[in-house]
Amino acid sequence: MSAELSERVAELERRVAALEHRDEPEPPPEDDGGLITYAGRLTRPGELQWQVALPSSRVLALADQPRIEVLSALAHPARSAIVRHLAEHGSQPGAALQEAAELGSAGQFYHHLKALTGAGIVEQDKRGSYRLNPRAAIPALVLLAAAADIAGQLR
Repeated sequence: MSAELSERVAELERRVAALEHRDEPEPPPEDDGGLITYAGRLTRPGELQWQVALPSSRVLALADQPRIEVLSALAHPARSAIVRHLAEHGSQPGAALQEAAELGSAGQFYHHLKALTGAGIVEQDKRGSYRLNPRAAIPALVLLAAAADIAGQLR
């Protein structure tokens, strides 16, 4: 097997393991400027594990627009309520999420849902219900925890 093919197979195996949330944490990358790490584990509604370690220089060099879209999607009480409800209860129909977010109309609900799906935080499952995107679940909850920390709620 060629070196290029071996490398491609190894990358695919890493991706599959990450999607299955069974991957072992990689050692943190080296960087003289610092290291940003976060990790999490959810046991319900399903088993999810996540760990990220990145050089701070890489985090600071990323384009702002994609992360601003994610932060904006979470920056509303109704959207935060939807994310928290899905994290606690798993896949839910739209009506349950509308009620959990205390939204009076379906139009309001779908406006907020569009922001969450557009940012890749929430997705529709095969049954027509909504769930947290498994790749986004722990990072989104980390963002909510970090915001609570900045706001002084964790002290």
